[in-house]
Amino acid sequence: MAHLIDGKAVAAAVRDEVAEGAAAFEAAHGRRPGLRVVLLGDNAASQSYVRAKARAADAAGIDADTLLHPDTLPEADLLALIDQLNADPAVDGILVQLPLPDHIDEAAVIRAIDPAKDVDGFHPENVGKLVLGEETLEPCTPAGIVEMLRRTNVETSGAHAVVLGRSNIVGKPMASLLLRRGLDCTVTVCHSRTRDLAQVTRQADILVAAIGRAEFVTADMVKPGATVIDVGINRVEDATRERGYRLTGDVDFEAVSEVAGALTPVPGGVGPMTIAMLLANTLEAARRRATRPAG
Repeated sequence: MAHLIDGKAVAAAVRDEVAEGAAAFEAAHGRRPGLRVVLLGDNAASQSYVRAKARAADAAGIDADTLLHPDTLPEADLLALIDQLNADPAVDGILVQLPLPDHIDEAAVIRAIDPAKDVDGFHPENVGKLVLGEETLEPCTPAGIVEMLRRTNVETSGAHAVVLGRSNIVGKPMASLLLRRGLDCTVTVCHSRTRDLAQVTRQADILVAAIGRAEFVTADMVKPGATVIDVGINRVEDATRERGYRLTGDVDFEAVSEVAGALTPVPGGVGPMTIAMLLANTLEAARRRATRPAG
């Protein structure tokens, strides 16, 4: 039976460290690290997620504010708002909640954010630094997975890591981080067009499932004893539940837990780490801005 990797516990440790760092920053600079989250529209899932971010930020000593706007907000107005936040000295981190309405160019919005305040780690400048192995603000979910591996003493050096999914948010940056010195994995990236997919995933010492398909990874796709990180959060209809659905990951949890050596649950695995790393990025951005030479 697989050992469960408790993302809630690891995230709590990260948040405690951020709170300590934020308190020291406030004592040194007379203000809290500042985070602004921009949310367009009234999507219930996005609103719930943003509220969770705000609560966690406040508890960690970060000055967080959510800027709510209708989903009809023109792109020019959103870009003007980002310009204001870029220029605001009290703002260290800017996060525009994705996805955005169809009439707004997400790439243009991401590029408009000051890379030094890009706590999502999505700006092309930060992505480039990540690929080059330079210090930068890292995308929160992949960075959170790295913290989970480190803090639960998963051996990475020389391990074969297979990343299932090639998105810009998780798959690609995850591969870049796993290749870095200090982790030193051999990395394979798989996707929907990969031939003999199960044969490839069975080679993984570390399998990161981020394909966005409920319970896609089955027991026969997992190497006995492997560490399996489930990034997926999917709603599956379930008439036995009061709300009519249940949350599940990209991994068939019950079956894979009989094969894997370690496994993250959904919920309670990667999700809490994403928010924790957002707070860590905000503190790091504040520290860098405070020590950056003027001009």
